[in-house]
Amino acid sequence: MPTTAPHALSDVTASDGTLRRFLHGLPGVDAVGLEARAASLGTRSIKTTSKAYAIDLAISMVDLTTLEGADTPGKVRALGAKAVRPDPTDRTTPATAAVCVYPDMVATAKEAVAGSAVKVASVATAFPAGRAPIAVKLADVREAVTAGADEIDMVIDRGAFLAGNYLKVYDEITAVKEACGTSARLKVIFETGELSTYDNIRRASWLGMLAGADFIKTSTGKVAVNATPANTLLMLEAVRDFRAQTGVQIGVKPAGGIRTSKDAIKFLVLVNETAGEDWLDNHWFRFGASSLLNDLLMQRQKLATGRYSGPDYVTVD
Repeated sequence: MPTTAPHALSDVTASDGTLRRFLHGLPGVDAVGLEARAASLGTRSIKTTSKAYAIDLAISMVDLTTLEGADTPGKVRALGAKAVRPDPTDRTTPATAAVCVYPDMVATAKEAVAGSAVKVASVATAFPAGRAPIAVKLADVREAVTAGADEIDMVIDRGAFLAGNYLKVYDEITAVKEACGTSARLKVIFETGELSTYDNIRRASWLGMLAGADFIKTSTGKVAVNATPANTLLMLEAVRDFRAQTGVQIGVKPAGGIRTSKDAIKFLVLVNETAGEDWLDNHWFRFGASSLLNDLLMQRQKLATGRYSGPDYVTVD
């Protein structure tokens, strides 16, 4: 079995037994302590100058997303234009990190952001359920990469993970990573709302990193429970500890349910206080969102003008 992680922990993926022993040997999560720390960090006060910086940073970290059956080329082109220039009236507004679309819309999105630094991300591997044969999942990935995707957001097989078949999940992630080639970064989605326990989220985080994920991502945004401060804090602890042990830095992407500037700033505080400043960059931290950008733009306009413009003054996604 190929191992994609040339680091100090490579030997733990040598067999199903060693992988299981490693994952179940991780420290148990103190749920009460985790939630209390997340809540405490969420009360931090951000002053005006710092708030302006945080809002611009958050805008630059948004993966502007449309993942609907009714997506059209026109909608994707409009989304791409908004990603490149979120506020057409203010050229100092930073662009978003990426637009995120289905594989069949990658070429359209690529054209829409051409000439900019905005990346095109594509969900794949039978998103959001992940219920498909591996050959279908890999074809999904290859189609998106061939069309020009800079990033692939894959979903793990939650059924296999919850059944304890960690090696199957590991092998699928490594196969998808290989299909990404050298041109696309890989984000691995756990669907934390379906993993049931914090211990499972910690195990999934380490499993994804061991298998070669460039990012670990909370959710698809398609279930009832998506990104929360607590599950994101837990994943930030995992990437921090993984780098300490291996020297390899992995990104984090909370997705789903983050709708306001206040929410986004809370997550940035979590990043700074847990993983550290090295992660305060859109190469290492992203927000999976659609409506969040509008609120960030409204708050940015308020700081600049002293007036709250309201939703009619930003474009509809």
